[in-house]
Amino acid sequence: MGLNAVCIHGHFYQPPREDPLSGLIPDEIGAEPYHNWNERIHAECYQPNAELGNFEKISFNIGPTLFNWMETYDPSTYHAIIAQERRLFKEHGVGNALAQPYNHVILPLANRRDKITQIKWGIADFEHRFGHSPCGMWLPETAVDLETLTVLADHDIQFTILAPWQVVLPEGYLANQPYLVRLPGNRKPLIVFLYHQDLSTSISFISETTRNADAFVLEKVCPLFQPNNDRKNKITLIASDGEVYGHHKVFRDKFLAHLLNGALHTHNLELTYPGLWLQENKPEFFVDLVEHSSWSCLHGVVRWKDECGCTPGASWKAYLRLGLEEIAHEIDREYKNFMQAYTQQMWELRNDYIHVFLGQVELAELLNQYIKNPLTNDDFNKISMLLAAQYERQRIFTSCGWFFDHFHRIEPQNNIAYAAQAVWLTEKVTGCELRSKALMLLKKVKDERTGLRGDTIFAERCLRIQDFSEEKVSYFNPTSNFST
Repeated sequence: MGLNAVCIHGHFYQPPREDPLSGLIPDEIGAEPYHNWNERIHAECYQPNAELGNFEKISFNIGPTLFNWMETYDPSTYHAIIAQERRLFKEHGVGNALAQPYNHVILPLANRRDKITQIKWGIADFEHRFGHSPCGMWLPETAVDLETLTVLADHDIQFTILAPWQVVLPEGYLANQPYLVRLPGNRKPLIVFLYHQDLSTSISFISETTRNADAFVLEKVCPLFQPNNDRKNKITLIASDGEVYGHHKVFRDKFLAHLLNGALHTHNLELTYPGLWLQENKPEFFVDLVEHSSWSCLHGVVRWKDECGCTPGASWKAYLRLGLEEIAHEIDREYKNFMQAYTQQMWELRNDYIHVFLGQVELAELLNQYIKNPLTNDDFNKISMLLAAQYERQRIFTSCGWFFDHFHRIEPQNNIAYAAQAVWLTEKVTGCELRSKALMLLKKVKDERTGLRGDTIFAERCLRIQDFSEEKVSYFNPTSNFST
């Protein structure tokens, strides 16, 4: 008889709620009795799941920006999650946590250079927190294309997790095995685990499914493994937002704990996670990728660049995507033009800038690695500001800005605020006026209900930055290396 194994994956992530200028989260209506939704979700999900030891028995990823917030807000929970993962890594030589691209960017919509930055930053953040390299990476919204998998492979990522409709499964192939995807060149294939569609959907959206862990295993899981006379090991992977377990569905943190500690074991089902499974089970069969697909939009990745059936009437999305892409292009052009007088490795410098943010290296030390000629104080300050602009420019494409129907929300407005800060910093250094073009590009971004426009948000943000500048207030930036 083959081995019957179950893996539960939780994708833990929240849209950045910090005010882009101050770095503080404002009080949010509906989050009471907590100050904001981060605090409420933490109390209902992250903290209790850590206290129950659930992170040690599932596969999981935590968004770097969320984990950064948690490190300050609740260090004990932050360290408990890390300790649970490290125990598995020490025991098995492979941990159960996956890395994630840093800013939750929809990678198929990003250019290759941004893909590399996001993946490098995500890996660096993971290594900084967990103390070892990741063998897998969760892709934001599981959005995928071949170039993304190629960049993963180039950075020693072995596998990712996809929805079953994101690959072409030949007749007779089931989602109870990982598969191989061929990559260009002489690269090793990348491994893709496919989650079980029905179980994952029911756990996420049908409350009755998660009321009783014993019934769930008996009625939903066990039938998938009988009979298993082919002696082939089978893995059933269940994937959902981690916030299902306690926030979206109350008490489901306890459902998860009983599922992990009792219900599965009474039916001779093994718990596993992808890295551990691959130690004994090597994928044999190849599948083709369905490019520009995702787990949360039936229209591929359209949701994050245009109106689609998931968010009807959201015509503002296309203008926001095109406008921010053009603004990013202008910022990159100015960055390259300025930096080429100092180094031809300006993009490698950007990739390594994450180590400054993580506190692993001082900016001066990093610049010494890329710039051989001595820098004046003015040179140093200008390069510092341009790198901060590049950090803001990466935040511009945080996927949450396009996820919902309406522009009149904090997420898309934050994306525009990031753009304003990147533009302001770039103008301050280079003297090139970018604001007028940005206002023109964002004018057509309009909320149909309220009439709120993107150029209004951009202009308001620029005025606020200017006020901070005139008051000589040091505003938020990832390195704290400059003030206005």
